[in-house]
Amino acid sequence: MNDADPKGLIREAYRIDGITIEECRSIFFDWALTLPVDADTGVLIAALLDRYGQEGHPMTEVLREGRHGVAAPKRRGGWRARPRS
Repeated sequence: MNDADPKGLIREAYRIDGITIEECRSIFFDWALTLPVDADTGVLIAALLDRYGQEGHPMTEVLREGRHGVAAPKRRGGWRARPRS
């Protein structure tokens, strides 16, 4: 295990023969949910790509997508999100 993948989710994804991109996206989502709120996901994803990245593997594609698409979550709920009448 390492700091970028404390539960080994990404490492295990690379070990699964025949894993699909949809399964990799699900694993990536699970990985992202385990991160602290203040984690620098771009740095962590870069570290994962350096350590595990394999050309042609679906998890590599998902990590590359995540590197460009991960943003700080914004809360959209509660009383402010409700329409006012």
